[in-house]
Amino acid sequence: MKDLPNPTYPLSPAAMPRGSLHQSGNHFDGAVVSKGARGIQVAWAQHLDEVRQAQRLRFNVFATEMGARLSTTLPGYDIDLFDDYCEHLLVRDELTQEVIGTYRVLTPVQAKRVGSTYSDTEFDLTRLRSLRSRMVELGRSCVHHEHRHGGVIMALWGALAEFMIRNQLDVMIGCASIPMQHNGVSGGHAAASIWHQVRQTHLAPIEHHVLPRLPLPVERYSTLIEVEPPALIKGYLRLGTKVLGPPAWDPDFNTADLPMLMRIADLPPRYRKHFQSQQLQAS
Repeated sequence: MKDLPNPTYPLSPAAMPRGSLHQSGNHFDGAVVSKGARGIQVAWAQHLDEVRQAQRLRFNVFATEMGARLSTTLPGYDIDLFDDYCEHLLVRDELTQEVIGTYRVLTPVQAKRVGSTYSDTEFDLTRLRSLRSRMVELGRSCVHHEHRHGGVIMALWGALAEFMIRNQLDVMIGCASIPMQHNGVSGGHAAASIWHQVRQTHLAPIEHHVLPRLPLPVERYSTLIEVEPPALIKGYLRLGTKVLGPPAWDPDFNTADLPMLMRIADLPPRYRKHFQSQQLQAS
């Protein structure tokens, strides 16, 4: 298997190269995080072919299932310029070893190296500049359609928590997507209504507000439709995540993307206890 390349530029002593942020193990040359419920394993990709498995899953979910128009260098795989700078978290079916869930994680050091985060391409993040030194971006989250149960997402979040605490990072950002056809509601009405809901209950303080580069024209849509947010967004909100501003429109994915930020310090007590238990296991 081909090892993932380390960064090519010198790093400061405090800035560890990609791939060295993980504890050593004995699976896939080093990174099984845990064995979860329902016969799943969680691991960090250590080789290019493992990243390719995540990119293949992403293509199947985003392009084949959801109809996204992806610009990719390899047909059948979702690949963009950020992938080479990211850590890739994988959930595998323990029996088949198929990758059934994934996140990619862009650390502050690697965001500097690539020049921005993915979220920067959708939003003006000027007001987050004071957070960047400890801010991790989460993205490209997806789960195979046959495995969309709580166990896979909880396994991913548990591994992310351990990663954040072990590397002394405490802020996570990302774009949470609402399909333009969601729960039987089409044309942006669902996204506008969900934005109307969350701005009243989960809006971040004004000093952290961001602006979309290509705004979804929410004023054209009804905001009074009773529609639940996608399951992933509901999960984020339960963790104390804040919404940073109105949604951007992503025409390639045909989604409305909400900018979101989660700080470990803002976690509800029961979730903070879970993070603390992860820290004890990591120490």
